[in-house]
Amino acid sequence: MLTISLRGENMPPSPIRKLVPFAEAAKRKGIKVYHLNIGQPDIETPPAILDAVRNADIKVLEYSHSAGNESYRRRLVEYYKSVGIDIRHDQILITTGGSEAIQFGFFCCFNPGDEVIVPEPFYANYNGFACAAGINVVPITSQIETGFALPPIEDFEKVITNKTKGIIICSPNNPTGYLYSMKEMEALKAICLKHNLYLFSDEAYREFCYDGEYVSAMHLTGMDNHVVMMDTISKRYSACGARLGALVTKNKLVYDTAMKFAQARLSPPGLAQIMGEAAVDLPADYFEKPKAEYQKRRDALVSRLNAIPGVFCPNPGGAFYAIARLPITDSDHFCQWLLESFEHKHQTVMLAPASGFYGTAGLGKDEVRLAYVLNVEAIHSAMDCLEEALKVYPGKKQNATSGQLQSHI
Repeated sequence: MLTISLRGENMPPSPIRKLVPFAEAAKRKGIKVYHLNIGQPDIETPPAILDAVRNADIKVLEYSHSAGNESYRRRLVEYYKSVGIDIRHDQILITTGGSEAIQFGFFCCFNPGDEVIVPEPFYANYNGFACAAGINVVPITSQIETGFALPPIEDFEKVITNKTKGIIICSPNNPTGYLYSMKEMEALKAICLKHNLYLFSDEAYREFCYDGEYVSAMHLTGMDNHVVMMDTISKRYSACGARLGALVTKNKLVYDTAMKFAQARLSPPGLAQIMGEAAVDLPADYFEKPKAEYQKRRDALVSRLNAIPGVFCPNPGGAFYAIARLPITDSDHFCQWLLESFEHKHQTVMLAPASGFYGTAGLGKDEVRLAYVLNVEAIHSAMDCLEEALKVYPGKKQNATSGQLQSHI
């Protein structure tokens, strides 16, 4: 009998997409589904970058350089300079989405059996790429009561072994929206230098910081050989379908190794690079409007959530995600029930169960991730559905308290 690989068996399903069949079934029944489960913005992709592709004089759509078109990488140098990152074009490797940047980084820096520490809850696909690379994710739990601030450094120290080779962070964070401070970044720098660890920094949401300043791992001094930054235009320009990202590092050995993987897959998307290059020419104030819109949506979502009895949601500092604790005991069941068995005025809401964003078994069972990527009117309608659903959900936890945000140092 033919079998599949252990890697395939161990590959975790996406907590974001696994409920899609239930959403499709609900829609076939005529129910409107508000998609707060996935980070697909409804903000319009800038017409100028789409026009750049439409107006391109292309006779043959050729392979690009394996590292990406040099013209695009040189334009990215300008973009990164605008956010305080000093980098050369030959330290930027263009990838097929931020996902490939993560994958290349894992393949370059870790051996099978190595360990990488990740504050949880974390972007679920880190688990998937770690599985593909044969490495082990070691979670360090951040707490909803502190707004998912960086866990104490002593918690990192407790799990470091001779197999530990790196730390992964995402700031502003997906799925929590937490924005790491300079003090927290310096603490991560200290432990990476002390234990000779890589610092993988996922910075897909840098343009959307509402409470506090964006701090890049590339801003940290003395870390040139330790930092591997993963980036993407997907969220920056509401261009998720372009599948265009970047791996950025000043570590020449890592870069040269990543180039071998890049050559093996030939080249990143050509049309998307035309879009990316045109995006650098957008006005300096381009991000003001989408940032203000996301902040308005965040404020509407968080205020509505915290007004529902038994619900607690800390205020995210950036990105366009929030994690809320609900008066439930099984978020996977609840999210499926919303699509299978509930409707309010022929509407329901699709959420992502937070259990899939934790590496520690049993955590996140009373939490959900919400992406505030819909307009404010749609968010209010979605919250109407959630509020009504919690009144009738058979698995509701009784006497749940809303919770309180704790300060942290």
